[in-house]
Amino acid sequence: MRVMIVTDAWEPQVNGVVRTLKSTRRELEAMGHTVDLLTPLEFRTVPCPTYPEIRLSILPSGRVRQRIEQFRPEALHIATEGPLGLAARAYAMKHRLPFTTAYHTRFPEYVQARFGIPLAWTYRFLRWFHGPARAVMAPTPVVLDDLQHYGITNGVLWTRGVDLDVFTAQRANVLNTAHPIFLYVGRVAVEKNVEAFLQLDLPGSKWVVGDGPALAALKSRYPSANYLGVLKQPELAKVYASADIFVFPSRTDTFGLVLLEALASGLPVAAYPVTGPIDVLGDSPAGVMHEDLREACLEALRIDRATARAHAEKFSWRAASEQFLAHLRPLAPQAGGTDNPVQPVAPDHGQVSPHATARSVAASADHRPNGG
Repeated sequence: MRVMIVTDAWEPQVNGVVRTLKSTRRELEAMGHTVDLLTPLEFRTVPCPTYPEIRLSILPSGRVRQRIEQFRPEALHIATEGPLGLAARAYAMKHRLPFTTAYHTRFPEYVQARFGIPLAWTYRFLRWFHGPARAVMAPTPVVLDDLQHYGITNGVLWTRGVDLDVFTAQRANVLNTAHPIFLYVGRVAVEKNVEAFLQLDLPGSKWVVGDGPALAALKSRYPSANYLGVLKQPELAKVYASADIFVFPSRTDTFGLVLLEALASGLPVAAYPVTGPIDVLGDSPAGVMHEDLREACLEALRIDRATARAHAEKFSWRAASEQFLAHLRPLAPQAGGTDNPVQPVAPDHGQVSPHATARSVAASADHRPNGG
C-alpha cells in the first residue's frame, strides 16, 4: 500500500510524535509498504510562539496539493493539527478523500497551560478538525474516553512501542554523580511539570535530559541538578542504563514513550497516577505511581531492573504499526464529480464509499494491510 503521512511534527524536533512516526514508517516499509512523509522540511517555516523549536509551515496549501497528487497515495493519514495538517484536511475535504487522523498529545491542556485558553474552546476546534476523519487514532483507552467526553466519537486505539534492541538493560556509567541517580528525559516545558521533579528532596543526584523553553529558567532555579541536551538514541540508552530511577512528573501526557524506553533499559519508573503512566504501567510492579512523587521515587528504588525490562518486552513497534494499518481507510476511484463536500462520518467507521475519493488519487486493488 502507498501511504502518505502528513505531519507538522518532524526533525529537528525530538519528541514522542516524531519517534512514533519514524518507527511506524520503518515498520511499514519492512512489511513491504511505501510510505511518504510530508513534513515541514519541505516548506518555509516560522518558529511557533513560545516554542521556537517547533516550526510552522507558511502558506503550504499549494505544495500540499501538489505532493498528494504526485505521490497518488492509497491511504492518507493526517498526524497533526498544524498548518500542514490543516492544508491536507482541506484538500481531502474538497476532493472527498477518506482520511484518518491522530491525537498524539493533550493539545488542549498544553494550550491552557501556556495561554490560559479554556479547554472547551480548544476541544471545539478538535471536534471540527477530527470530525470528518474516518478514524481518530489515540494512544490509550483513557485518551479515547477523553475524546468521547468532548464529543469526538470516531476514536480508535493505536498504541505505541519501543525499540528493544536499542534500549537494553546494558551496563553503563556515563552519569558520574552520587547514587541513587534520578533521571528525567523529555521536553523541558511547563506542561511537562519538570519543576515538580527538581524541587523534590531526594538523596543522591538528579539529571535532566532534553531541551525546551523552560530549560534556562530551571537551570537558574535548580543549579544543583545536572543537565544534558538532546541525545541520539544510542547515547540516551546509556544514560537510561546509568540511572537508578526514571522520574516522570508530567500530568498531561497521553502515553509517554520515554516510559517504555526507560523500562526497556531496566530503569524502574516513579510517576503520578495519571494517564500515560497508568496506561504504560497498569498493575505492573515495574514502577510506582503515587500522588506524593517523592514517595514514588523512594519506593521505586526497591524494584529490580529485570522487572522493568520484562514489562517493556510486552510492547513492540511491529504490533503498533499493524494496528495503525488496520485503521487506515484506503482510497478508491470516484465515479462522480469532486466538488461535493464530505458528509459527516458515522462513529462506527463503516466501509468507505467508492464515491468518497478524488479522480487524481489511484486506488489499490487489494488494500488489506499485512497483519491487520
